[in-house]
Amino acid sequence: MMLPRCLRRAVLCSSRALGSPRSLTVPCYRNLSCLLLSQQRALAVPTSRFCAERPISTGSALLQVKDKRVSVQSRGDGASPQTASHKVKEAGRDFTYFIVVLIGIGVTGGLFYVVFEELFSSSSPSKIYGEALEKCRSHPEVIGAFGEPIKGYGETTRRGRRQHVSHMEYVKDGIKCMRLKFYIEGLEPRKQGTVHTEVKENPESGKYEFQYIFVEIDTYPRRTIVIEDNRRQS
Repeated sequence: MMLPRCLRRAVLCSSRALGSPRSLTVPCYRNLSCLLLSQQRALAVPTSRFCAERPISTGSALLQVKDKRVSVQSRGDGASPQTASHKVKEAGRDFTYFIVVLIGIGVTGGLFYVVFEELFSSSSPSKIYGEALEKCRSHPEVIGAFGEPIKGYGETTRRGRRQHVSHMEYVKDGIKCMRLKFYIEGLEPRKQGTVHTEVKENPESGKYEFQYIFVEIDTYPRRTIVIEDNRRQS
């Protein structure tokens, strides 16, 4: 069996050392280091092979794990077929939601209609009350009797709250009519007046027109101020 060159030199140096210790020189140590280096290289070869083979095995394991995950996901995505009773329940629930939405839309539309009729319609009591109050505020006798500024309000409750203006709607000779009553007061202390007004619908335009507006002074001296009287014309 042929030995490597470094090994042969090491054996030769060891034989010489056995014969004469003084003959051990520096080149022998170099041969020994060469021997150790060759052994380390021989040991390093399997390690490098193992390191090179390790990623391959790890990659295959990852591929197997990914395949398992894909298979699990594909199994989970498959939905179970719905039964007839389940479909009927879903249809009933959707119909219930639809009815609730329709009711909500109807209630909201009704509220908007009531607010519009109360604030902007010419036939609403609030609209007529506002117009009558403006006529009272601009009348010279009312200003002289109550002083400025003049404010109006409705009926007073037991708790001291002033409610909406009291009114009464009725039909006379086929024509819609409405009577209102509210109160006014100004800068003068302890002076209050009651306003009586009546409106009648105009058949041609459909709007309400004032028939009369009276202001009764409730404190002494009591008197009545006529703001407007159109009963003779009608």
